[in-house]
Amino acid sequence: MEFTELSDYPISAGTLTEWLPSAPFDGGSSPWFDDPRPASYVHEARLRQAARTTGPEHGSWLGIAFEIAGQLDSAALARALNEWIDRHEALRSHASISPTTGEVSRHTIDTGRVRVAARSHGYRSSGAQNHADLAQLFDGCTSPLSWPSYAFATLVPPGPDDRFTVFLAADHAIIDGLSVVIVAQEIEALYRQARDGVGADLFPVGSYVDFGARERDGAAELDPGHPVVELWRSTLDQCGGALPEFPLDLGDADPGPVPQSGVSAWALDADGADAFTLACRKLGHSFFAGTLACLGIVGAELAGEPRFEAVTPMHTRNDPRLAASVGWYVGLGPICFDVRGARSFGELAARAQEQIAAAKPAARYPYERVSEVLTTAARPRFVVSYMDLRFVPAATQWQQWNARALRSKQYEHDVHIWVNRTPRGVNIAARYPDTHEAAANVRRYLGRLRNLMEEVVGTGTCGLPDHITR
Repeated sequence: MEFTELSDYPISAGTLTEWLPSAPFDGGSSPWFDDPRPASYVHEARLRQAARTTGPEHGSWLGIAFEIAGQLDSAALARALNEWIDRHEALRSHASISPTTGEVSRHTIDTGRVRVAARSHGYRSSGAQNHADLAQLFDGCTSPLSWPSYAFATLVPPGPDDRFTVFLAADHAIIDGLSVVIVAQEIEALYRQARDGVGADLFPVGSYVDFGARERDGAAELDPGHPVVELWRSTLDQCGGALPEFPLDLGDADPGPVPQSGVSAWALDADGADAFTLACRKLGHSFFAGTLACLGIVGAELAGEPRFEAVTPMHTRNDPRLAASVGWYVGLGPICFDVRGARSFGELAARAQEQIAAAKPAARYPYERVSEVLTTAARPRFVVSYMDLRFVPAATQWQQWNARALRSKQYEHDVHIWVNRTPRGVNIAARYPDTHEAAANVRRYLGRLRNLMEEVVGTGTCGLPDHITR
């Protein structure tokens, strides 16, 4: 599945309908109850960031678009969406910040109290108009400061009623990249159940709200001498008090909010991905370690960098009940290793594998808590993410469903790279500042990465520049 912006998804003419959740009073009683469970660290950080900004950079949402075969049955879809909201407690809970004390509090709704209602825009003869309406809906209805911080939409194209498209966008505070890719299978299964009586057979899931409380308890043990804090301190020291940055020139940061640009491309097909994995395993290392080794070579070749330095997200779904739970289950870990002095691709992959192993325990603790202990405001500037999505339920149907993960526009002077392995192959996407230098250098960087991965596929290894093997 590709991760792109909404503007990169083909949106046709047709009938656009918004599906908006609400929590009506029942018999005069409020559906909300006071909930003492705290927000996760990353959720609170997102709340505070949103409270500080009022411009376009306020938004930070993730979403998905996918097609369902057959004519839209509105009653069945409403039931499916209601059941999906009941299934995931994060969608029925709201954390807010007091404008006077700055304290965070939570209120939650019991199952069965949220109802999704349809509001049709009618038929639009222009796909561009439907895109504009979707963008306005998602940008306007996904603030973490209000509930709901998510919205659905459907698009029924002109012509025979043989399929329709479902859209979802939700603020990043309550959803992550893995949550996004499970949406299509779950809603499609619940829709078939409501329409045809076919059991959805979804596994029970745990609650992101419960996870946030447990995370707080675990993070309380962090102190300045904790090994995870020491690891981050060392990373900050190596990078001059900041976190790693992209090794090539990104141009000057614009003084105002300018949306980033992005790129998405298929780097390897399924056979190529298998061959790359086999080459890495023969050397005793993982697909991700091999990819990082290639990135280290790219930085050495194009920028003369003697080290590879980045931050990587890692999931924190360490309880099986959280495997399909909607929430922001992501921690961060630093990946920093010497490229200079390596004599082979295998040696570089070994260095990368060692850093992946070191980053895993770090990612179990929220970076927001680490930054409190270290009293630093340093934020990630170069992020490399890897997800193996081949075994996500219904992953083999994503291409048939025209499924694509979506992200909102971002306004930072940073670079994020996503390497996603799917049944179709390996997709590499990136977002970067909208400057001439960034566009040229990020594309050159990713192009060389693809070349090196193809070399590994063909030969089982790849060459290293002379100046790093000395």
